[in-house]
Amino acid sequence: MREIKAVVLDVDGVLTDGTFWWGIDGSELKRFSFRDVMGIARSMRAGMRFGLISGEENALVDRYAAKMNITNVTQGCKDKEAALRTFAEREQLDLQHICFMGDDINDLGALQTAGFSAAPADAHEDVLAVAKYICKRPGGRGAVRELLGFLAQNQ
Repeated sequence: MREIKAVVLDVDGVLTDGTFWWGIDGSELKRFSFRDVMGIARSMRAGMRFGLISGEENALVDRYAAKMNITNVTQGCKDKEAALRTFAEREQLDLQHICFMGDDINDLGALQTAGFSAAPADAHEDVLAVAKYICKRPGGRGAVRELLGFLAQNQ
């Protein structure tokens, strides 16, 4: 495995468990894991770069990115492979040095383009078939931290 210098994450189903709640007032809530927050924070201190790519447009993604100091965020994305390539250009990294983690079929292009790919345990079966690393943990329940631990041990 080549040295991974950046990790790009899908949001729903990776950083969250893929569910959301709607309030009677139309508000939307998502659940994020503090295990993942701690893993990202520790990895950032060690020099890892991060990006978020989401198919949805949601202020909660902006809030999460701000909390984590992740400035490379793409929302409302219909072509995650192209967004991953743009991330690589912005960060001046070869795609071989980027890991992408996704969970559903709209992530397949990015998973196949990244130098290393990963998926939560509960990802769609087509994603599980192409991911190089499959977490034991599901999305939104520490899968990102598990991946980051794996990368740290195998660099």
